[in-house]
Amino acid sequence: MKVRKKPVEVEAMQIDCEDYDGMSEIVTWCGGRAIDIGASVIEIDTLEGIMRAECGDWIIKGVAGEFYPCKPDIFDKTYDKLGEE
Repeated sequence: MKVRKKPVEVEAMQIDCEDYDGMSEIVTWCGGRAIDIGASVIEIDTLEGIMRAECGDWIIKGVAGEFYPCKPDIFDKTYDKLGEE
């Protein structure tokens, strides 16, 4: 059987490591932790455990309020941007 994913609007923010204030805003929004491992990354507690989001990655807030990172190429294939809130 083939199925189609239901269209659902979610919130997402992209990490721009050149923008410290923006990165701080994302950390606060998703409840993550900014860490420096030679490059700035954000650790996020997800339903699958702790995951890391790097520069350029998107952080998505799912339909149940959960957060998870998404690589830019997967994001572009999966999501249509609806505009700013």
